[in-house]
Amino acid sequence: MNQDLCLALKKLIIESCDKDCSPADIADDEILFGSEARLQLDSLDALQISMALKKQYGLRLTDSKETRRILANVASLADYLASWLASRP
Repeated sequence: MNQDLCLALKKLIIESCDKDCSPADIADDEILFGSEARLQLDSLDALQISMALKKQYGLRLTDSKETRRILANVASLADYLASWLASRP
């Protein structure tokens, strides 16, 4: 897995969701959303992250079920984004 991409995504999540932590505080496989998640991100945070991904990378997440899977943790987001970026012309 691309650690540089994971770090960039952690920074993007922290900035877009206005969280007071450092990227090192977030594990790649840590659950991001829900009451059991340490960051306790919610649907508004998911929207903020989606808008930041669109602005930063041009990635548009439209299917809500797929978006939940992609944004489950930093690792799944990094994997999806890396394959999406690789498939672009």
